[in-house]
Amino acid sequence: MKMAVLLQYILPKQSITALAGKLAHYHGGNLTTSVIKWFVKRYQVNMAEAANPDITSYKTFNEFFTRPLKTGARPIAQVDFICPVDGAISQFGGIEKDQIFQAKGHTYSTTALVGGDKALAGKFESGHFACLYLSPKDYHRIHMPCDGILKSMTYVPGALFSVNPTTAQGVPGLFARNERVVCEFTSVQYGSFIMVLVGATIVGSMATVWHDANNGIINPPRTGKTKTWKYDDKNISLKQGEEMGRFLLGSTVVMLFEKNALQFNANWQRAKTIRLGELMGNNK
Repeated sequence: MKMAVLLQYILPKQSITALAGKLAHYHGGNLTTSVIKWFVKRYQVNMAEAANPDITSYKTFNEFFTRPLKTGARPIAQVDFICPVDGAISQFGGIEKDQIFQAKGHTYSTTALVGGDKALAGKFESGHFACLYLSPKDYHRIHMPCDGILKSMTYVPGALFSVNPTTAQGVPGLFARNERVVCEFTSVQYGSFIMVLVGATIVGSMATVWHDANNGIINPPRTGKTKTWKYDDKNISLKQGEEMGRFLLGSTVVMLFEKNALQFNANWQRAKTIRLGELMGNNK
């Protein structure tokens, strides 16, 4: 096992993440501006794409990190499924019965990923999955790959390992053991689909546009207990390309689709850089 992965088993990831979350919300004036300037230079963040490119105007690091894009920065392709984020393809392909490929020698089950709900996981038996990694430089809002009606959201407590490629190769069942928010949708054209927002070390929290409390933020609080919200009577409908959530510091999105729901873009390959709004796939 690589040292970078081994250290993650030892370090107090929850405490580090809680501290990072507090610092990211801190109104630090010139200190905050200096940190943002360093981050932009270190990770080559393209501020020309931001709705507000003025680094000095951001009061907190999280305000900068979750910055919206300017209008027209990400044209939406006229296809059945678009990429919901800026990032890179970690893995994608078919679900082998209930097993999702993570990395060489590692798989995890759909049931584990969605927090133990076998009935929900069963909808995606022999279906399709895509795991998309958001690096520090990326735009960190998450959008809808297609039209969808929200059915439920489940917060699943868990570990906070890093989700970078090295860790994915070294930690078994990584995406089904980290803290995550499971969002279930249904589509008239394509059946059920799931978007899982996976937490990681330093990811202060995750938020959705429909959550009523705490400005949409699901976590914290971190109670250590699974919690589900049902929306059958709310009629929450989101259009393709519409924002559905965001990471307050970055992570990974895992998506599940039913069998025969889509055929992936023939140009997709692992580690390929992707951008919001591009072709992800079309209905079979």
